[in-house]
Amino acid sequence: MLTSTSAGRGTVPHGRPPRPFRRRVAASGLPQGPPTPGTVSEADLAPLPPAAARYLRAMGVLGRPRTWSLRAHLVGRFRLRPGGPWLPLDAWQYNSAVDVARLFRMRLLVGGVVPMWGWDTYQDGAGRMLGKALGVVTVADGSGPEFDVGELTTWLDDAVLLAPAMLVHPRTRWEDAGEDGFSVAVTDAGRTVRATVLLDDDARPRDVRSDDRWADLPGGPVRTTWSTPVDGWRVVDGIPRMTGGAAVWHLPDGPYRYAELRVADLAWDLPPGR
Repeated sequence: MLTSTSAGRGTVPHGRPPRPFRRRVAASGLPQGPPTPGTVSEADLAPLPPAAARYLRAMGVLGRPRTWSLRAHLVGRFRLRPGGPWLPLDAWQYNSAVDVARLFRMRLLVGGVVPMWGWDTYQDGAGRMLGKALGVVTVADGSGPEFDVGELTTWLDDAVLLAPAMLVHPRTRWEDAGEDGFSVAVTDAGRTVRATVLLDDDARPRDVRSDDRWADLPGGPVRTTWSTPVDGWRVVDGIPRMTGGAAVWHLPDGPYRYAELRVADLAWDLPPGR
């Protein structure tokens, strides 16, 4: 059951983050808190497209603090290529909205025996993907403009699904996309990424789609539509929480569903060293 504790708003107690993750986040140099605290008001929602305003109200942000960080623990399964075997996944992430940043560490178990660790990061306007087997052998290492844009897009997706109040900020732009959706864009380090959010009957996201990511395929990176469909929502203490979701590449040969996840732990407004 989701509860709140002194560790941070919206905490779901579920174990302790692994030491390498804690060390990396603590050493990140990210801000320890927001420059000025504040709450989300009707004035913040008034200029938005109707669907976007309905979404923020439905997600319970009105009258609550502006979220400046999130920490999440995700569990599920992952596959490395289309048609490949599903591998058990355990991941922790820390996102900042003061300095836009995302530090995501996942652990996969290959063949039920070999552990593989991967970091997806975005900080100071730069994105990187690094994967190592047994913590020693590098199996993936990507950086450059495609990763800068792609990792910022993932930060945007996280905010839509896990911390909507992060989007109530001057860096965010909203556009109408019909009665059941809206477009949202975020600018950081001179780059702008966009996503379309499709809403269910309760004005909560049922899918988020973007064309600002590149699939890392055997033939090289390919820019293609990426989506994160949501399994469903439940409301705890007046705030909706995802019951689960997935990540999908929409390739010419058909959709490649490469991750299926549920949120085991979620906390907001924690300093990076906590």
